[in-house]
Amino acid sequence: MFNKFEITVGLRYLRAKQKSSFVSFISLVSIVGIALGVAALITVLSVMNGFQKEIRGKIIGVTAHMQLLDASGNLKNWQQIAELTHKSNPHVLQYAPYVDGQALVSFDSNVSGVVVRGIEPTFERGVDNIDQNMVKGATKTLESGAFNVVIGSGLAKQLGVEVGDKITLITPDGQITPAGMLPRVKQFTVSGIFNVHMYEYDSSLVLINLHDAQVLFKLADGVTGIRLKVDDVMQTQKIKYALEGYLPENIIITDWIEQHQNYFSAVELEKKMMFVILTLIVAVAAFNLVSTLVMTVNDKKTDIAILRTMGASKRSIMHVFIIQGGISGIIGTVSGTILGIIMALNVGSVVHFIETITGTKLVNADVYLIDYLPSQIIASDVISIFIVSILLSIVATLYPSYSASRTDPVEALRYE
Repeated sequence: MFNKFEITVGLRYLRAKQKSSFVSFISLVSIVGIALGVAALITVLSVMNGFQKEIRGKIIGVTAHMQLLDASGNLKNWQQIAELTHKSNPHVLQYAPYVDGQALVSFDSNVSGVVVRGIEPTFERGVDNIDQNMVKGATKTLESGAFNVVIGSGLAKQLGVEVGDKITLITPDGQITPAGMLPRVKQFTVSGIFNVHMYEYDSSLVLINLHDAQVLFKLADGVTGIRLKVDDVMQTQKIKYALEGYLPENIIITDWIEQHQNYFSAVELEKKMMFVILTLIVAVAAFNLVSTLVMTVNDKKTDIAILRTMGASKRSIMHVFIIQGGISGIIGTVSGTILGIIMALNVGSVVHFIETITGTKLVNADVYLIDYLPSQIIASDVISIFIVSILLSIVATLYPSYSASRTDPVEALRYE
């Protein structure tokens, strides 16, 4: 596409000192602008990828991959349904029954609304990661009839309780008396504290034994549903459609995607919009090359005229300046890519350093669901950013290069 003459002259113009130091300064600013734009784009998208991955992993670790529910809210023959599900589909690895309910928890003068989940510890550790995130105690202490409870670290801090303290659970399913509806009140002993690093669960999830929950919420031998663990979390929709052919019509099948569809859709839309917005920053920096090359063309008019009189074609002159601008874009893009990858790999440390220096919390778990800044570099994102930046840089060189090719040698040399 480019011959040796064009490449040689283009590289020489790139290295040569300009008559005007301002032209050299603008050229440097263009390269730095492209580099910073590319670095910012890679860093931001990597953080968003990491954020999405971490939140997805933590949500799945607490809510399971799939759930089977009864339309009535009380799944009575859960053992048969669980066995049928496990045997009919090889993608289903583990299952665990659970009971969910709303309650108030109180300790001394502190009261908080919570979600009470009744679990069977031997089943539960096969479908979630709570057992691996215990700070104190263990889920195996949730024995039937012991009325023990495992709570999140955020809730423990809010109530001011430790392992061994007794808290009171108050449920709305009470008894009707002449004085009105009285709530059910039961005292539980805190036997464990977990921390999954998600404020939503650490501050509002309470775990008790499955049988204790059945008694507390008057479900007899029934459960709220069955939680499933599958071999591929990205294929839960296919597994769902396959299970619908085996299970009774009253069974409702949901997966983690449906339960948090709005959240993940919003994150994906935000990622796309950030890509567009930050690409505009790269575009602005790339189109600074236009002004750089226009001034370079004016600076090199005499050289262009001499090259034309020596036999260089308009096409060759155009290629010379495309090479000059294109290589500037490549330098900026490569530098920005390296800088962006380094920033993405160390963004957590950078944020922690800024928090330490300023004494402020930049990543608040109350807002962002996690209390640290994750990052995940995806090769396809980096490649896309690299290609877009190079293309924008080349497009920015077209007009100045075309203008240089139209330089009239006679006019350029008239006053030399």
